[in-house]
Amino acid sequence: MRYLFHLNKYFLKYKWHVLLGILFVSLSNYFRILQPQAIRKALNEVTDLISQHGQSHLLGNTELMSALSKSLLQFSALILLYAIIMGIFMYAMRQSLVVMSRLIEYDMRKELYQHFQSLDAEFYLTHRTGDLMSRISEDVAKVRMYLGPGILYFINLLSLFIWVLYAMLSVSPILTIYTLLPLPILSVSIYFVSAIINRKSEKIQAQLGGLTAMVQESFSGINVIKSYVREDSFKNYFKTESNRYLDLSLDLAKVNALFFPLILLLIGVSNLITIYVGGNMMLEGSISAGNLVEFVIYINMLTWPFTAVGWIASIIQQAAASQKRILEILHTQPKIKNSCTDKSIIQGGISFKEVSFTYPSSGVKALKNININISPGQKIALIGETGSGKSAFIELLLRIYDTTEGQIELDGQEIKKMNLYDLREQISYVPQDVFLFSDTIQNNISFGKPDTQFEEIVKAAKMANILDEIESLPDKFDTIVGERGVSLSGGQKQRISIARALIKKPKMLIFDDALSAVDPTTQAQIFSSLSSDQSKMKATLIVSTHNITLIHDFDQIIVLDQGEIIELGSPQEIYAQKGYYYEVYNEQMSRM
Repeated sequence: MRYLFHLNKYFLKYKWHVLLGILFVSLSNYFRILQPQAIRKALNEVTDLISQHGQSHLLGNTELMSALSKSLLQFSALILLYAIIMGIFMYAMRQSLVVMSRLIEYDMRKELYQHFQSLDAEFYLTHRTGDLMSRISEDVAKVRMYLGPGILYFINLLSLFIWVLYAMLSVSPILTIYTLLPLPILSVSIYFVSAIINRKSEKIQAQLGGLTAMVQESFSGINVIKSYVREDSFKNYFKTESNRYLDLSLDLAKVNALFFPLILLLIGVSNLITIYVGGNMMLEGSISAGNLVEFVIYINMLTWPFTAVGWIASIIQQAAASQKRILEILHTQPKIKNSCTDKSIIQGGISFKEVSFTYPSSGVKALKNININISPGQKIALIGETGSGKSAFIELLLRIYDTTEGQIELDGQEIKKMNLYDLREQISYVPQDVFLFSDTIQNNISFGKPDTQFEEIVKAAKMANILDEIESLPDKFDTIVGERGVSLSGGQKQRISIARALIKKPKMLIFDDALSAVDPTTQAQIFSSLSSDQSKMKATLIVSTHNITLIHDFDQIIVLDQGEIIELGSPQEIYAQKGYYYEVYNEQMSRM
C-alpha cells in the first residue's frame, strides 16, 4: 500500500474532483436510505389501519381504501423521486471521480514517458523494451482502476455504511448490534486475503512484462526467425510463457473467488439474525413491522458494496504491485545529467585528455589514455578493427556515456559542464544501426529541424545521393517507410539518415560507420558532397569507417587498436609509418 502514497500528489492536483465526488456520493446514498424509510412508513400505515379496523372491515370500507390507495401512491411517487435524485447524484459522482482517474492516467503516462526520455543508454541496455512498454500501458491501467472504480466504490461503501448505520441506530441500537455481528469476520478475511492477492499480483505483472518483452522482440526479429525456420521454437516458448501467465492469473482468480461467496454467506447470516431477533422484538412491541422490513432492506442494500469489497481489495493490491513497478522506473536516475542551464555554443574544437572509458554494463575497457587535439572545422577519420574503440570515442563526444578517467573539452570547456541539450542540438550523429520512424521520408529527413523548408529537404537528399531514388517512388517524399524503415534497403536508410544529419547544419558532424551498406562509388560521391558542405558550414567532421581509400584528404587520421591510439597524423604522415594504415590502404587499393 505504501507505493500508492506516491499518488497523493495527483489527489491534491485534482482535489475538487475528489471533494465533489465525495459530496455527490454522500448525497446519492442519503437519498438511497430515504427509500426504505418511505417503505417503512407506508407499511406501518397499512398495518396500523388493519390493527385499528380489521382487515375485513378495511376492505369493505371504500372511503378508507381510497384514502389508503392515495397515501400509498404518494409514497410510491416519493420513492420514485428519491430514486431519480439518487441517480442524478450517481451520474455526477462518476463524472467527478472516473473523469479524475482518466486525467491522472494521462498525467502518469506523460510523467513516465518523460522520465523514460531522460534516462541514459545504460538503462536501455539493461531493460527489455517489452517490459518497459508493459509498465507504461498495463501497469498504468491497473493503477487507473484503483484511482477510478476502486476509489469510487470504496467511498460509496463507506458513505452508504455510515448512512445505513445512522439510520439503523436511530431505529434500534440493539438490533443494529445483532445485525452487524458478522462484520468482524469479514474484516479479518479481507485482511488476510488481500495480502495473498498482493503477492500474486506482483508475480502476474512481472510475468506480463516478460511476456510483452518476448512478443515485442520476436516481432522485431521476425525476419531472422523466419530465415532460420525457428517459428515453432518461438511458438512453443510463447505457449510456455503464456501458460505460466495463465496459471498465475487462475491462482489469483481462485483467491478472488473466495470473497463473493464469503460475503454473501455473511450477508445471509446477518439477514437471518435480523429476522430472528427483529421478529422477537416486533412481537414484544419494541419495533414495528415496518422497522423490521426497513432493516432487511438496509442489509440487502449493503450486499453489493460489501460484495465489491473483494473486488476493490483485488484492484488495490494489483494497483500497488503495478505502482511498485512504475516507481522502480521513476526512482531510477540518469547517470548522464545536465548540470548547466546556461546557453552553450560550440565551434567544434575537441580535446581528449588522458581519457579512459569502461562500459558500465559489461565492464569492457573500450578506451585507454586517449590524448588528442582537434581544431574546429577539421576532418577526422577513426579507423581500426572491430572493437577497437571507435564507437566509444564517438559516444563520449555525444555524452551518451561519461569518461571513466580523464576529461573531454570542447572549445576549452569541459564537456560535463556544458548544457547537454545545447551540445546535442549542435551535433549531427548518424549511428551504425540507423533508425527511421514509421513516417514519411520527408518527415524523417526533417526530424531534427521540423520547420525546414521543402527545398532544403530536397537539397539534403541530393547531397546524401538519395534524391533520384526518392523521386522514383510513387509517393516520392510522402512515401511511408514503415517501422524502422523496413520498406527501404540498408543503403537507402543510411543515406536518408545522412540527409537528416545534414539538414541541421551542425557544428559537428559524426558518422559512425554510416556508409557500410552503400557501394564504394556512392560512398565516394557522398564523401565529396560532405567535404564541400562541411567546409561551407565550417563544421568539424568525424567519420568512423573501414573504407580508408575515401579519407585521403582528411586532416587527421586516428588509428585505434584495443582502445589505444597506435597511429595519429595526416594521411601522408601515417602512411609513411608503414603500419596499420599503410597495410590496409594498399590492400584496399589493390582490390579496386
